[in-house]
Amino acid sequence: MRDLELGLIGNSSIGALVDNRAELVWACFPRFDADAQFCSLLRERGGADDFGYFAVDLEDFAHAEQAYAPNSPVLLTRLHDKHGGIVEVVDFAPRFRQFGRLFCPAQLVRIVRPVAGSPRVRMLLRPASEYGRERPRTTAGTNHVRFVGTDYTLRVTTDCSITAVLEESTFSLRNTVAFLIGPDETLQGGVAETARRFHELTLDYWHDWVRDLSIPFEWQDDIIRAAITLKLAAYDDTGAVIAAFTTSIPEAPGSGRNWDYRFCWLRDAYFVVNALNRLNATRTMERYIGYIINVASQARGALQPVYRISGSPELPEKELASLPGYRGMGPVRVGNQAAAQVQNDVYGSAVLAATHAFFDRRLMSVADAGLFRQLEVLGDRALAAHDQPDAGLWELRGSARVHTFSSLMCWVACDRLAKIAARLGIGERARYWRSAADGVHAVISERAWSGKRQAFTSSFGGEELDASLLLLHELGFLRADDPRFASTVDAIGKDLRRGDFIFRYAEADDFGAPTHAFLVCTFWYIDALASLGRRDEARALFEATLARRTRLGLFAEHAHPETGELWGNFPQTYSMVGMINSATRLSIPWDEAF
Repeated sequence: MRDLELGLIGNSSIGALVDNRAELVWACFPRFDADAQFCSLLRERGGADDFGYFAVDLEDFAHAEQAYAPNSPVLLTRLHDKHGGIVEVVDFAPRFRQFGRLFCPAQLVRIVRPVAGSPRVRMLLRPASEYGRERPRTTAGTNHVRFVGTDYTLRVTTDCSITAVLEESTFSLRNTVAFLIGPDETLQGGVAETARRFHELTLDYWHDWVRDLSIPFEWQDDIIRAAITLKLAAYDDTGAVIAAFTTSIPEAPGSGRNWDYRFCWLRDAYFVVNALNRLNATRTMERYIGYIINVASQARGALQPVYRISGSPELPEKELASLPGYRGMGPVRVGNQAAAQVQNDVYGSAVLAATHAFFDRRLMSVADAGLFRQLEVLGDRALAAHDQPDAGLWELRGSARVHTFSSLMCWVACDRLAKIAARLGIGERARYWRSAADGVHAVISERAWSGKRQAFTSSFGGEELDASLLLLHELGFLRADDPRFASTVDAIGKDLRRGDFIFRYAEADDFGAPTHAFLVCTFWYIDALASLGRRDEARALFEATLARRTRLGLFAEHAHPETGELWGNFPQTYSMVGMINSATRLSIPWDEAF
């Protein structure tokens, strides 16, 4: 049965998932949100005619082991047969500098080499078209096979026997073979030499990239893996950062909570930018800020919650009949209806991300009065929306209310605009936005506080709690020593904690009562505990949460509160970012380490 013990490979142009037997189960070409030519993650291999995967089938298979090459997203899978034969599969996407520019094509490289014994293998190279609806037409040359789909032609160039690939015959693997999987372009150079060179240069690139990171003393390997994953989720061409690499992995078994996450949510901006800043990954951070500013300027003030990685606002949602879904749990959806929702927190999210451009002197982009005036348009929207109903950050589809977090982010927009104006020396605008922020602060303090619960509640006048209220101090709305913050954290711990996890909320929504924990909420709780001085408790919970990752160190979106089994789209950027931020907050400083 399929699970999420998957390895992520990629190069910030393309991403792919490989299971622990070296089956390529998910990859979209030519970019993250395109058609999935490899889609057996959502339709497991069944009959002899099934397709949508690339497997290295080892005869008399016994067991497998898998790991990343250190400080890189180069994945190594070793397949063992019952007779002592071993095959190593090396999977990666090229990324390195050459000829004065960055080379990161929409291409995967697979190197298959014998390590011991006399292993016999069969190459099952079966991509799909139109999300698994049909098998592409094939044409072949002396060293390549073209898979001609409806909208994209995939070319696989190889020094493996083309006959063995096309006929899927079993053969003894005596020499290393390589496969370059990507656009329909002729390879310049030999297959073996190209694969070897790409491998070496890609490793060198990632080793240099990791060397430039700023990381804390503790949990270094964990943070490096999370940082690499975050980098892979950042689309180089536009700077967008996707929420996850997959679509329709259910948040819980049979829940119907199956969404397409291969897009960029504006509310993720603060958390992603904060993590990148802490890691000193300033180029990726600056590109992402640029994407947010570009989207905001094109929208002329009216922002959607989510956009395509191109910046396009068009994300029509539809269900596919061609794929049954993860473990057969459909529906499979492409696009996301959340793009059409009213979510008033987006204005604060955009302003908050852009604020870095005014205060971080490492960034090369110029943040001036012109950009400030663009952001003021978002501030005006936030001020008008701060007490208006919306779908909220949890994207409720069947109800609207005045969500406290949405109002909080409207306050953030006004507060940060006041600080930016003061930074720029525009006193009149600084006073205006400070007055606006104070007014919104007073409204939230009056209408979102429950004397009965002794906590801020999820909506104005309500009594329910949600985990976003753990961010009241993080976002600067309350001081850490404000008794209202401590009592809110305590109330959330009592109401929303299940074992070692914090639920985002407990009340029933459009799909019933939640049964699985949204992982980033646990990291928010850990951060809140640390802010309150409860560091030992925070560290213990952090270690427990860290133990729930996959063997390769990755998080999905959700976890079962008792078993810890991961569910939801994978790998989840929000979860990895939460882990980075909590780890850097909790680690002992370098100067106290020795």
